[in-house]
This record gives sequence, structure tokens and C-alpha cells, in this order.
Amino acid sequence: MQSSPDAPAQSVLEQAGLAAEAAADWLGNELDLSGDYRRDAAAGSHFWLTGAKLLARLPPKPRRGAAQAAAAGLITQASRRARDRFLELHAEALYRTLTKDYRNFVRVEQLAFDAAAVPGLTPTREQVAMESGLPQKDKEGVEIDQGVFLSRVLAHPKAGAHLCHAMLLPTAAATERLEEFRARGTVDLGAATVERRGKAAIVTLRNPRFLNAEDETTLDATETAVDLALLDPESEIAVLRGGVVEHPKYRGRRVFSSGINLTHLYQGKISFLWYIKRDMGFVNKLFRGLAKPDASRDEICGDSIEKPWIAAVDAFAIGGGCQCLLAVDYVVAAADAYLTLPARKEGIIPGAANLRLMRFTGDRMARQLIMSGRRLDCDSPEGRLICDEVVPPGDVDAAIDRVVEGFTSSGVVSAASNRRCFRVGEEPLDLFRRYMAVYAREQAHCHFSPALIANLERNWNAQQRRA
Repeated sequence: MQSSPDAPAQSVLEQAGLAAEAAADWLGNELDLSGDYRRDAAAGSHFWLTGAKLLARLPPKPRRGAAQAAAAGLITQASRRARDRFLELHAEALYRTLTKDYRNFVRVEQLAFDAAAVPGLTPTREQVAMESGLPQKDKEGVEIDQGVFLSRVLAHPKAGAHLCHAMLLPTAAATERLEEFRARGTVDLGAATVERRGKAAIVTLRNPRFLNAEDETTLDATETAVDLALLDPESEIAVLRGGVVEHPKYRGRRVFSSGINLTHLYQGKISFLWYIKRDMGFVNKLFRGLAKPDASRDEICGDSIEKPWIAAVDAFAIGGGCQCLLAVDYVVAAADAYLTLPARKEGIIPGAANLRLMRFTGDRMARQLIMSGRRLDCDSPEGRLICDEVVPPGDVDAAIDRVVEGFTSSGVVSAASNRRCFRVGEEPLDLFRRYMAVYAREQAHCHFSPALIANLERNWNAQQRRA
């Protein structure tokens, strides 16, 4: 149903040089929801695509004047509000359609693009690809609409739980490499390796040029390695550690992780979906193990494939590296290592740390770490709230062997049961689902915020960094 165009909005669009008739047509067709999924999808698509055509008539973001930027903001925000209202009513109906009535498990990196079956609701692969080559500050932020979509899906108890289940299944890449790993006891995935050593499957993170930072080049390999470690029937426990790096300051030494690759982030080489895929994928698998397609994922009646995880921290665990420590069962750290969650200086949310960290440190210290950038030395009373064992730097390998022996000397039959019992009280799947519903929306806005660019330029000297 058409409504009268909003006069102030009409003026904003016209001052940007947009034709009065086109502006009035778009404003007059703002989405009026009926409650019928098909009818609302058609009406929504008309509104979103018409708005996209108006936006395309403006210059690219870096070349817009104040009036054009105001018009772009008006179009974008009105379209996004309409998408959110549509999804508030119809997210579950759309999810049913995309998953063939819950019969298919679809991962987030596919689902977010499949939702573009409702034209204009989420960006197409082509639209995201067009922006992928731009610096982060020059992007329009079309991927924010993927965050809006995933947030509404995750907010729905049934659809959100099904999506969490999908992300906990072993990846196709891991299934394809499992026989190779079983036969050889080692698989080199480039950015990660997994090898069986005695009773342990050891996953090593490798991004040596960037101090084992995480980015688009590392994520798939890391998740595949984690899956293989969990699927391997010959090992009883898994270990996560960083490989040897090339940086002049640490050359020849192991480093656990420097977190997200801030250079790639500033240069626009990390997608929004990277965050969701990471935290619902390999990080949550560290915490929950692997799902089975035919078994519930809840801790009360569910089933999973899981092992205890040991993390070994050499040098530092920054950002995402520290987040991983909150998902494992035992942390060995070198006495000279430290932990930070520098989200404040980056302008993003540190994964699921906001959910998990306070269980280790308490609320006040968690806020200090996340919102004030507090550093924890591993060899300190505060660091030992996260690190189970702190050893001299040269003793980390021996400590890992000792801990593995301790965990496995009498078998680990009860390990999965104990992990499930901890989780049902600490972080049942439904709590994680609700957290991720908020995280998906908020991280999308953070990822494209001007504050992120300002933070990286101020705190990271990002303009001078080379990829």
C-alpha cells in the first residue's frame, strides 16, 4: 500500500541530486507488512531493489559530498529497518525454505547468500565481490544485511539451534582427508597442520609472516585441522599451539596467536561472515566437539564427538588467540607469555569472550580486559585464572607431554561426559545461540564502523602496514 512521501526525506534525496519522481516513488512504497510471507517478500523486494537503484545513482562512497552522504545514509537505514521488520516476522519461514523444512544443514557462509533468493534482502555474491577489493573505509557495508539476517535466524529458538547444529558438523574437507590422516598420522593444510603424536592429535597454527594471526587465508585450514583431531579414532586428546614465526622480533620462536590480522582487516580483506564462521565453527568445536547429523546438539539429551583440548601458549595469546583459551580444557603457558583482548583498540567484539571470560576472571576483570585493554601476564595471579600451568619458556614441550600423559594414563572415557556436564551449567547451546544472535548484529555494525578505521589508524599505524 502506498503512503504519502515523507517531506523531509524527500528533500534530503532531492538535495543529493536524485530525481524527485524516483525519490517519491521509493518513499511512497515503504514496506507495509501484511503478515503473509510471500506477499511481504514481494513487497519488500520491490522496496529494497528500488532503493538500491537510487543508491546506485549516487557517486561511490569516497566521492560523496555531505548531501549525497546524507541521502545514502537515509536510503540504507530505511532499507535496513524494513529488512529487520520483515525478518522479525518471517525469519523462520525463510529458514525453513532455505533448509528444505530443516532437512538440510546449511553453513552460515552459504546460508547468508542463499537468503538473497528474496531479492534485495541480503547481498548477492557478486555484490560482496564488488566490495571485496576496496579498503575497509570505502565499502558501502552491504554485508551488514547478512548480520541482520543471521541475527534474526539465531534469535529464533528452533532455526537458531538448527544453524548451530549445522556449524558443528564436520566439514566436507575434513571428511575427505580423514582416511589420509588415519593412514599417515599427519596432514599439512598450509595454514594449519595436524599430526598424531602418541595419544595426542596436535593442531599447529601457521601464519608465520603475521605472527600466526587469523584471517581469510587461515580459517578453513584451522577448522579442518580441528575436525580431523576430533575425528581421529587413534588419539584420545587434542593439543592446540602456534608454530614458528618469521617476524624479526620472534624469528625462530613459537608464537601462539596474535589474533585477527589487523592489516588485512584495515585493507578490507576480511569479510563479515569470517567472524560468524569462526566462532560458530572451529572455536565452538573446541568447546563443544563435533555434532552428528542425526543426534540432538543439546547437552541434556544430545550426543557429540569430543576430546579434551590442551592449549600451549608461547609468547602471547592476543585477541582471538586468547578467545581460544576460553574454549579449551587446560592451558599450559610459558612464564614470559601474556594475554590480551584488545578489542577496544580495534573497534570490534572479541568473539565469544564477552560470554565466556567472566567465568574465569569475574565480571569486573572481564570488563577491564575487554573494554579497557588490560594485559594479563601468564605468570601472575590474574593470568593463572586462565592458565592452568605456567612453566619456564624452554619447558613448554615437556609440559605438554606431561599433561597429555596425565589426562590419558587412566583413559579419557569420562572426558566427553564431564565436558557436557560443565556446559549444561556454564553455557548450554541455547545460551550460545542467544549470544550469537546479538553478536551477529553488533559485529556487523562494528566491522563497518568509521570508528574501526580510526582505531586502526591511531593504534595500529594501519596506513603504513603492507599486506
